[in-house]
Amino acid sequence: MSIRTLLLPVILAVCLPLQANKVIDQVVWIVGDEPILRSDIETEVLRQRYENTKIEGDPYCVIPEQIALQKLFIAGAKLDSLTVSEGAIDQQVETRIRFFIQRIGSKEKVEEYFNKPLAKIKEELRQTVEDQLLMQEMQRNIVKSVKVTPADVRRYYDFIPRDSIPTLPEMVEVQILTQSPKITAAETERVKSQLREFREKVESGAYQFSTLAILYSEDRGSAMQGGELGFMTRGKLVPEFANAAFSLYDTEKVSRIVETEFGFHIIQLIERRNDQVNCRHILLVPRISNSQKEAAMARLDSIAGDIRQGKFSFDDAAVILSEDKDTRQNGGYLINPNDGSVRFQIQDLPAEIGKVVYGMQVGEISRPFVFKNEKGKEVVAIVKLKERIKSHLANPVDDFQLLKDYISGQKSKELIEAWIRKSQQETYIYIDPEYRDCDFHYPNWIHTDE
Repeated sequence: MSIRTLLLPVILAVCLPLQANKVIDQVVWIVGDEPILRSDIETEVLRQRYENTKIEGDPYCVIPEQIALQKLFIAGAKLDSLTVSEGAIDQQVETRIRFFIQRIGSKEKVEEYFNKPLAKIKEELRQTVEDQLLMQEMQRNIVKSVKVTPADVRRYYDFIPRDSIPTLPEMVEVQILTQSPKITAAETERVKSQLREFREKVESGAYQFSTLAILYSEDRGSAMQGGELGFMTRGKLVPEFANAAFSLYDTEKVSRIVETEFGFHIIQLIERRNDQVNCRHILLVPRISNSQKEAAMARLDSIAGDIRQGKFSFDDAAVILSEDKDTRQNGGYLINPNDGSVRFQIQDLPAEIGKVVYGMQVGEISRPFVFKNEKGKEVVAIVKLKERIKSHLANPVDDFQLLKDYISGQKSKELIEAWIRKSQQETYIYIDPEYRDCDFHYPNWIHTDE
């Protein structure tokens, strides 16, 4: 478990704004110089109900305290001169706008739903996003001194009551070797020919790029937005795509065909902003025939046979023969994105891999199978079950990193709660009498001298 997962939750005040009923507005809380309006609370109550968020306690006590905590962190960030980059704000705003469009259907429907132009929606989102990022930055600043040594782990384990030691679920360590079925020259030419045809239709004015993206792009996430990706820095894009996108200056032109690990693209510039670019793209992925898949499976079946006969190890085969660049340099070990370790619960593995691993014995190498990787491309793979760790009580020998992360999280939580209590005492806070009888999680909101 990482420190980040143990920090107080970010209050997403406008994750999906709602058209709330009009209320007579008034200031009901003040934290420092930041007011909290009755409408702020009503909107957040409606949003959490809309999303079926479980609220422990009276929502008209829980939610004002959540908003007040956010205001407290923001005030602390300003006092410590913490800032967040404009690029980070822009990126999150664009992500949320794309979410609204995907949820509601189109830009026009979003504007109709909120009864305001998209530019105004973005403007209102910017302040909320900036506040949320400042809150996170302040939390990171509070816990930056947290360090956990091996001695801390040992002391914790020695003094914790035995019945408080967590029981860990069964975990597995899996190695993978993948190869991509070969794509014929004819299929590649078919895809390129279709993209050239799309480019001609756009540049001749016969079709809008966005229309063709909706109809044909195989990146369905962006296709629903007419192929639009939102503002991105170079580092957020694969190199081949970034080079093409950042070389565009004319919004009426369409890029050359660009090949990436995802497939083949054409790109149209929407807007450049400093070190960011917003563009549309159409992605087409070449089709793989059954015969090509069978040929790839035969190659991997032969490789698996050689490993079983001891001609070379799975680790060496993965380094030399695997086409999965994310695993081949570490002997084929799958890395758990949640904690960076090589251990997974079965249900946390990609579904197709989990099904194969479930019935395997330690040391066994699977038969070749086909699955879609995280880039949406079909690949052929074999896997080896390297280790199966049975469910057990955590101990500092086998589970050092887990215990270290847990202790780090506990220390972080204690620091944040101490900071909140101290800041409550040092910050001007006013609460309308209507809210003073609440059973708050942090009891020091009401100062005794009021």
